[in-house]
Amino acid sequence: MKIGVPKEIKPQENRIGLTPDSVKTLVSEGHEVLVENNGGFEAGFDNDHYKSAGAKIIEKATDIFNDAEIIVKVKEPQKVEVGMIKEDQIVYTYLHLAAAKELTEGLIKSKSINIAYETVTDDNGRLPLLAPMSAVAGRMSVQAGAHCLEKNQKGRGILLGGAPGGEPANVLILGAGVVGENAATIATGMKANVHIVDKSEERLKQLVQMFGDKIIPEQSDKIDLGKLVAEADLVVGGVLIPGAEAPKLVSKEMIKSMKRGSVIVDVAIDQGGCVETSKPTTHGDPTFIVDDVVHYCVANMPGGVPRTSTFALNKVTLPYLIKLANKGYQKALSEDKNFLAGLNIFKGQVTYKAVSEAFGYDYADPSKLV
Repeated sequence: MKIGVPKEIKPQENRIGLTPDSVKTLVSEGHEVLVENNGGFEAGFDNDHYKSAGAKIIEKATDIFNDAEIIVKVKEPQKVEVGMIKEDQIVYTYLHLAAAKELTEGLIKSKSINIAYETVTDDNGRLPLLAPMSAVAGRMSVQAGAHCLEKNQKGRGILLGGAPGGEPANVLILGAGVVGENAATIATGMKANVHIVDKSEERLKQLVQMFGDKIIPEQSDKIDLGKLVAEADLVVGGVLIPGAEAPKLVSKEMIKSMKRGSVIVDVAIDQGGCVETSKPTTHGDPTFIVDDVVHYCVANMPGGVPRTSTFALNKVTLPYLIKLANKGYQKALSEDKNFLAGLNIFKGQVTYKAVSEAFGYDYADPSKLV
């Protein structure tokens, strides 16, 4: 198959869909890989790295979209890219459609085949293609939050871990999944006071086994969330409902109760955000202030560390891509129900329930289509 890797064009997105090593593997399997000129440059991969791996360097994205049977990206197609997607073309990337009506409409009209990294499952119901980027975002969330707490960033002017004679900051982590666990890793390492909220008692017990008394577990149905938010210096929003819009856990009223210069890092912003006052921002202009609370809502956080992120992403996405290219989408998807869970839009039909429910589209059972 012809596999196309365009350069990412979302603002400050420096990752790329395939590393040179991944290209080498695909070429060895008999596939042709087209990589856009300097597509991996910001992640530390030169054109020569891709040429050595067997890729063809293509000058323009339009030529890649014209020629490739599979488009491999990192972020959701931007408006200009949606216009280039062809009927029956396979698009393999993060999509986050439940928070993107215009994109959903565009992909439906294109009659393409769209597989979302973030809804591919494993036998335990986990999300293996989302996990590495959630881990990166979780770790970055505390780094970013600590920076935003500095006075010159309009924060409270406090050090996350405190200092002799100065108390450590209070960090509230919403969600005990991959984002929450990795945020806790950094926050506890920086010696902050860390509360983690989740609805699952079992999951909270797992984190207590990992972190011991470095964290305070909070079961969501047994706490006053408003009080915890008001007492927090940094709130990390890491809740996730697979493929669906994130629930708004932190209300406008809760934001008003927070201390001046406190910080919100809404990692769930890709899925619409779990804070009512959140709106997407970029690495170039990452924060805004509502009621004296600093909001950091960068929608592609791992794009800030593109080299680490690209390696981590390829480790999990490549095996599925090889299966897709070697067997074709019909066999690859029909043989693997977990991979089939990644199919969000198929030739004009919505095949993921959370997306159909978000926008009122009829749901088409993917198992009956492929």
